[in-house]
Amino acid sequence: MCGQDRSGLKRLVLTLAASLIGGSIVFVVGAMSAGEPPGIVPRVTGTVQPMDDHAAPPLARPVTDDRRKMRNYPEQPPVIPHAIEGYQLTLRANRCLDCHRRQFTEGSGAPMISVTHFMDRDGQVLADVTPRRYFCTACHVQQTDAQPLVPNVFEDMTAAKKSLQ
Repeated sequence: MCGQDRSGLKRLVLTLAASLIGGSIVFVVGAMSAGEPPGIVPRVTGTVQPMDDHAAPPLARPVTDDRRKMRNYPEQPPVIPHAIEGYQLTLRANRCLDCHRRQFTEGSGAPMISVTHFMDRDGQVLADVTPRRYFCTACHVQQTDAQPLVPNVFEDMTAAKKSLQ
């Protein structure tokens, strides 16, 4: 290679660079000339100046009808259909288990915790709730009357199957 003429290699590199730049310009001009403004996603963070001190918006009201909601997809954790304000959920106390633990469900009428909550990561069944499933609100959320921040057109599998037929 030493002492060889590299002008052909330089010309190839310059041609490739120019075509890449030219392709980018064509793409940008093509996107701009499409005639449609780009979709603007509403701010999720709230205020225009996120570092300023502003009062937090009020929390949405909890839905407290105690009716089980249909799940949208398999393995979706069920939502909590009752108020949980003031529930203690610490290393030493879990108020959810006062009703949902197997031995208390008959008296409370609450559904029993899923059997998967008694399995450790190796699939071994434990006598009590596994530590990795102990903090219920890590997966289960309280149902509220909050309006969605962005439009949602989700269809569950049954509705999607019907629309294809």
